[in-house]
Amino acid sequence: MSYSVRYTKGAKEDLVRLYGFLVDLDLAAARNALEAIEKGIKFLQDFPFTCRKATPENPLLREMIIPFGSKGYVVLFEIENNETVTILAVRHQLEEDYH
Repeated sequence: MSYSVRYTKGAKEDLVRLYGFLVDLDLAAARNALEAIEKGIKFLQDFPFTCRKATPENPLLREMIIPFGSKGYVVLFEIENNETVTILAVRHQLEEDYH
């Protein structure tokens, strides 16, 4: 079964923010980071239930760690139904929490 992946406005803004931060430092790293995030999100199309639960109260709210360099990114998403996964937020692992 393959899920369609959609993004909230906030998740899209997170991606722009994360890219903008890196592009000022290293354009190649910024591009590579987006590729790593895209690759991780493609994984969700087939295996969203393999990611860790974000909260015990809602088993459909999950987090995926995407390695990148010595750190990485954390994607917060919700399995909406048998067809759709919604990306709610994306943050760098060194950030305190989701925005």
